[in-house]
Amino acid sequence: MTALANKNSLRRRLLLASDRGDQSSELARILRSVGEVDTISTADIPEKPADNLSGIVVDINLRSPESVQLVRNKLRTEAYREMPRLFVLQDALHHATMQAWALGATDTISRPFDAAGLLQRIRAAFPDADGYDETDRGKALNRGVEAAHAVMVKMFEKLPAGVPLQFSDIVAAERKILKAIKHSSLREWLTMVGCHHTDTYRHCLFVTGFAVAFAQHLGMREDDQRRLARAALLHDVGKAFIPTSILDKPTELTADEMAEMREHPRRGYEALSVQGGFPPEMLDVVLHHHEMLDGSGYPNGLHGGQISDIVRVTTIVDIYAALVERRAYRLQFTHAKAFAIMEDMGAKLDQQLLQAFRPVAFGHY
Repeated sequence: MTALANKNSLRRRLLLASDRGDQSSELARILRSVGEVDTISTADIPEKPADNLSGIVVDINLRSPESVQLVRNKLRTEAYREMPRLFVLQDALHHATMQAWALGATDTISRPFDAAGLLQRIRAAFPDADGYDETDRGKALNRGVEAAHAVMVKMFEKLPAGVPLQFSDIVAAERKILKAIKHSSLREWLTMVGCHHTDTYRHCLFVTGFAVAFAQHLGMREDDQRRLARAALLHDVGKAFIPTSILDKPTELTADEMAEMREHPRRGYEALSVQGGFPPEMLDVVLHHHEMLDGSGYPNGLHGGQISDIVRVTTIVDIYAALVERRAYRLQFTHAKAFAIMEDMGAKLDQQLLQAFRPVAFGHY
């Protein structure tokens, strides 16, 4: 009897906030198969969530200014910062998803939904209510770093030897990476990967950490966090085809060596394009992460609207990571100095995105 009681106490406890007349009865019924559910109106969302709450599900009519304002005032506060927040939307339109993020969503799902699909999202979005102790945090961090390192080995050691890199290799690592940073911290991730002896590996792992922390700071839904994690992991794959004498050179590169290094975006793009199976947006990041908004970047000299959002984000975290890493030929920059250098880059970077990155850069996340 005691064992059964303990098992039940570990079930998810969810708060369903609804502004629908039927109090989201169908949704509540589905949710009760994976946890205990308390249903309230959006107007009654508490100022602070209960300690034993696994997460909040918000079934909201985004066309209602009153509901939107009520939810924004509650969920954008510090009290809900660590709380998973799943929004149920009436449609899958991009602007609806963006509005949900602005209100504090950490994930979204749209009607019509099927029970199996919803339950899968619920299990992914909300942990069981048994908490996450320090041992669990350490395990998650180790698993995340190990998964990311395994991708680096496949990229930089096996791919040049003719062993194909599969999209599934990247997908297999992304969840562990997201979990590691969410349940430990960006600072712990950077400390652990900062001990890596290989500069190229360390840089890719720094970029991945900053990218995931930035996505989580912005409140991106988990699918978009994964997309950004994949792009960050893979962005420098072309360096697998650059001689290690250049990659590991302990002094600054010569003009000829820099020209060789600048071939890495195109070489990575070509290798993955020939192999196939990688989404176009990932190939876009691999090829264009050194493009600048003013057209001064490489390899194609793109500018302005030709550069996608996911590339702009990756470029910012790539440059920032390079500035704060230690290099054999120079001291690492402080976070403040690195950020100031990027502000001075002006029209080369998306300055609005850069300012959004500020809390992450200064370690507030």
